[in-house]
Amino acid sequence: MNGRADLRLGITDVAPVVSCGSFSTRAVVGEHVPITATVFREGHDAVGANVVLTPPAEPGRRVARPPLARMVEFGPEPDRWAATVVPDREGLWTFEVEAWDDPLRTWHHDVEVKAEAGQGADELANDLESGARLLEEVAEAAPREHRAALTAAAAALRDDSLELTARLTPALSPALQQVLHAHPVRRMVTRSPRYELWVDRPRALYGSWYEFFPRSEGPVVGGQPTHGTFAQAAERLPAIADMAFDVVYLPPIHPIGKVNRKGRNNTLVAHPDDVGSPWAIGSEEGGHDAVHPQLGTLEDFRAFVDRTRELGMEVALDLALQAAPDHPWVTSHPEWFTTKPDGTIAYAENPPKKYQDIYPLNFDNDPEGLYAEVLRIVRHWMDAGVRIFRVDNPHTKPLNFWHWLIWEVKKTDPDVLFLAEAFTRPAMMHQLARLGFTQSYTYFTWRTERTELEEYGRQLVDSSHYMRPNFFVNTPDILHESLQVGGPPMFKIRAVLASMMSPTWGVYSGFEVFEHVAVRPGSEEYLDTEKFQLRPRDWAAAEHNGRSLIPYLRRLNEIRRAHPALQQLRTLRFHPVDNPELLCFSKTDPGSQDAVLVVVSLNSNSTQIGTTSLDLPALGLDWSDRFAVTDEISGATYDWGEFNYVELDPHREPAHVFTVHRALPPGPISQA
Repeated sequence: MNGRADLRLGITDVAPVVSCGSFSTRAVVGEHVPITATVFREGHDAVGANVVLTPPAEPGRRVARPPLARMVEFGPEPDRWAATVVPDREGLWTFEVEAWDDPLRTWHHDVEVKAEAGQGADELANDLESGARLLEEVAEAAPREHRAALTAAAAALRDDSLELTARLTPALSPALQQVLHAHPVRRMVTRSPRYELWVDRPRALYGSWYEFFPRSEGPVVGGQPTHGTFAQAAERLPAIADMAFDVVYLPPIHPIGKVNRKGRNNTLVAHPDDVGSPWAIGSEEGGHDAVHPQLGTLEDFRAFVDRTRELGMEVALDLALQAAPDHPWVTSHPEWFTTKPDGTIAYAENPPKKYQDIYPLNFDNDPEGLYAEVLRIVRHWMDAGVRIFRVDNPHTKPLNFWHWLIWEVKKTDPDVLFLAEAFTRPAMMHQLARLGFTQSYTYFTWRTERTELEEYGRQLVDSSHYMRPNFFVNTPDILHESLQVGGPPMFKIRAVLASMMSPTWGVYSGFEVFEHVAVRPGSEEYLDTEKFQLRPRDWAAAEHNGRSLIPYLRRLNEIRRAHPALQQLRTLRFHPVDNPELLCFSKTDPGSQDAVLVVVSLNSNSTQIGTTSLDLPALGLDWSDRFAVTDEISGATYDWGEFNYVELDPHREPAHVFTVHRALPPGPISQA
């Protein structure tokens, strides 16, 4: 028999729930999480509802019954109820919805309707006595300071020397109704199933990432780059911190295979001085638990991690579960790979691409051994200070493996985060998120038109209870056509879109100096890609020549840090604008009432003009309100309302990033 026949009252469509409760709903500490449900019953009597949010169990500590979050009805659908809960610590929480018969609300409605219909005290005698008894019931359990008012209201209901209005007024007064709302009479309490809510630290939802290759940080000697070390890479960290980034992401730092090593631009034949791909992991110098000897030692890496923390950032390390042909695993555990009929080990392929320098792992031959080894490696780097892993190509490994690995780590270290680098089919991307990945790469790179961006943004909001996006504007693998041909204005446009739409975004080194040349027409690969060669950059010269986006990136990240609204995903809303080359969206923060409104041009070539049509209630305003907006980039303040003229020249500034003020502040205000 499907469903629960023992439910006295109806509770359906509880949300947010992931895969009917098969996986945990996701949130972060301090996040306002809306819980909704459809609650109903037979007949016309009123019902009430609340959420029971239970925190993680603590050893040796008795768990008291948690406070109830009272739900309220909201439209436009009937019988739909909602409450907001705010978890205050990491770990596994649970929540359930309780529905109950609400005799106080039923009584309130009935006596009001009967009195308005002209019924007198004699006809309402039973109603008046029922109300008095309910108030006395509340008084028995209510705090002492409310008891006198409750008993007095009960006495008034029974006082037949008073007119009907006078008998009802104390019980129906707004002040007493607030007391009754806080201390309801709950009968026929019915509970939904209990659902899990996994709560991460705030970095799981919000952060600005910067990716760079430590090996490219060596000095240029005689016109030739030299291999960098962790110590030299640490000299780059203050500049990254100065741009207000939060996470420093490193590609694999392990020894690189020599067998089938690729040359520059992915050529099949490597020269003796070619450094190879960091993702071709392993050689006689070690495997996944080793450090490339030219980068330094494990202690050097620890020092790099410590320096990153000193600057207010943290390190994310690549976890790439694959091996070069000369990885130690190939000889010690050949069963961890796939052997072809001719006896050779299969290398990686993504037709027409071939990766002769990489052997994929086979997780089916010896899952127990391979699982244990991967967990050991992850814990090894955790011991070295890593608390974030960017996982390479997780969609090419079994789903049950990831579910096991992530939650084995979370059992002891709930603060460890996993980013899924999976540009693959939507079903796989979403399932990786459901089963435990903290964040996900996205299709943002390929969403350039307004309708695409709006549709994708709404999809991400709809799945925000389990899938958190990380909008990278570029990666070592992806140089989108828009950046190849759009010029510096397009770099600004993409940075604004990524940093303002998503609470987490990322930049790969070189973006800030407008690197945009592809290896060939129609390709998204960089010319002289850093995946296969050292690529030092002269940052000082770029800034001196005015060919640098560094000040702009710094300003965007500063705005993000200053505005809690931009650290949210659930509150992203799009607003109509009458020019398809303009995109308008907003974000709000339920806790602080902060609101940010963004208008950005999607055209990097010409000035765009349009009129916005703002959904003012989404900004916490009334439809008739006039209010001020201050552009966080230019500093200008404007007087705005529902309809507003916008003109953006991409060669000057392609976007407005507005703080929305509830009232007009003092100072000069432009009407434009």
